[in-house]
Amino acid sequence: MASIGGGFALLLLVVLSFSSSSVNVEANIFQLGQNGYGAAGKLRGGYYWNTCPLAEIIVKEVVSKAVAANPGFAPGLGCDGSVLIDSTPNNVAEKEAPPNNPSLRGFEVIASAKALLEQVCEGVVSCADILAFAARDSIALTRGLYYDVPGGRRDGRISRASETISLPPPTSNLSHLTQSFAVKGLSQQEMVFLSGAHTIGRSHCSSFSNRLYNFNSTVSQDPSLDPVYAAQLKKECPRNSSASQTVFMDPRTPNVFDTNYYKDILVQRGLFTSDMALLSSPSTAALVRSNAKNWLLFQENFVAAIIKMGKIGVLTGNQGEIRLNCSRIN
Repeated sequence: MASIGGGFALLLLVVLSFSSSSVNVEANIFQLGQNGYGAAGKLRGGYYWNTCPLAEIIVKEVVSKAVAANPGFAPGLGCDGSVLIDSTPNNVAEKEAPPNNPSLRGFEVIASAKALLEQVCEGVVSCADILAFAARDSIALTRGLYYDVPGGRRDGRISRASETISLPPPTSNLSHLTQSFAVKGLSQQEMVFLSGAHTIGRSHCSSFSNRLYNFNSTVSQDPSLDPVYAAQLKKECPRNSSASQTVFMDPRTPNVFDTNYYKDILVQRGLFTSDMALLSSPSTAALVRSNAKNWLLFQENFVAAIIKMGKIGVLTGNQGEIRLNCSRIN
């Protein structure tokens, strides 16, 4: 079932993105490290030290090779364990839902890590934990802050596309964003920190084209969008853009987990309506300014928020299962 956490994709992490055409970092982070139902379980650091001591090392090596070959894998790696399950003739799975398809990718990276782990420690490491480790490693490999990931998640057995309808779209205002995170026990401050995952990755043009060509009945272009940036986006995303056309969410450092996302918002270069919405209240605008100025502040608070997300609603103990193949239930 759809859940909060995701990593990127990453993530996000991560971080939490939004519509069927976006890179879905918010949606990804909104799914990190979870299996979709159940009360918060007891996770702990070094969970596999005795049962599979090479677990995190193997995941890191696989992710490192993938990101080195294609940096675009980093923001597409984090998500909930149930999003890995393939659809069947009788069920459309989460990975086929508009918020996840075509934004999520890197499934083959997780599959490779799982295959290696099954050779070394058969039936021990869950797909949900692999995703949580991969999200952390993706952040670190893009120059973000490394952090310890508590392990012990179990894999869910249910994956339904219909469960993703609560993920916030890129047109969300501040109230909608805040409420979407609040129902999962996350504060408005944590929402702002997690939104920083938009500092890496790409978005499909259709996720923000309304800001360029059909904003409202009065103006065609969103007045909150920097005109120079808008002109650049129109070159990359013409009115007749194909469904596959994408742009970097942070054009300056698209493969670096830095604070440019917040710096861009302050000069009206937030790509999504939901990005610019962070300036619509004094408190969230203050957080945007402080994050833009202080790399370490952002990194530490992002890590704290994503670790919290990774503990919400997990399956532990005898709940769920350890899938032998991440794309299908045992």
